[in-house]
Amino acid sequence: MTHHLKKEGKFNYIEAGEGTPIILLHGLMGGLSNFEAVIEFFSNKGYKVLIPELPLYSLSLLKTNVKTFANYLHDFVVFKGYDEVILLGNSLGGHIGLYHTKMYPETVKALIITGSSGLYESAMGSGYTKRSDYEVIKKKAQDVFYDPEVATKEIVDEVFETVNDRNKLVKTLAIAKSAIRHNMSKDLPNMQTPTCIIWGKNDQVTPPEVGVEFNDLLPNSDLFWIDKCGHAAMMEHPETFNKIMSDWLEKKGF
Repeated sequence: MTHHLKKEGKFNYIEAGEGTPIILLHGLMGGLSNFEAVIEFFSNKGYKVLIPELPLYSLSLLKTNVKTFANYLHDFVVFKGYDEVILLGNSLGGHIGLYHTKMYPETVKALIITGSSGLYESAMGSGYTKRSDYEVIKKKAQDVFYDPEVATKEIVDEVFETVNDRNKLVKTLAIAKSAIRHNMSKDLPNMQTPTCIIWGKNDQVTPPEVGVEFNDLLPNSDLFWIDKCGHAAMMEHPETFNKIMSDWLEKKGF
């Protein structure tokens, strides 16, 4: 990535641009670089874009859960001195954004979720019995995308390293269980925050019907589809993703 990681207090984060803050929330296997195109685009459109490194693998096992990560995000918002922010989360990041919005609705101006967990997730913490088999892990990484070529060797290597690190694997499984435990189907109808749902039509991790269910349950949401697209729309179709999000923010006056 072209942006440098800042280290301040307990936070490591990337920051670019000036204006309304947009905080990007990465997923379980997702590096900060997954949002490269989003940073470039929105930091030049009157937004300050920030990506905090979430403490997925650095907390005690008891604290490795969705609620703790949502509180960590709140601490980051307070640390930066923001009254209101826009949140964008992919996969687990979307779930953290939703949970944070449930707990601190007054601080979230708008929420954008893509391939979010929180209602249903297949494969977040499953299929690691053959974790030492590189080809099996490669196939698993490729299945995240519609186009398997998006899963570069760098991405596959990172996933392989994560699932073969015993500490990280234990935490990954704990997070997956926590995502199921923190199901949000009963919370969503009470959440009034304007929400933009951007979903890949070919998402195998959180299938299209999950995006539909989010839209049905959230009272103030808009659902957009991207064709020939898997679980990480902002990586696979960055231009389309940025346009949908930008048009939505403009329409809402954010």
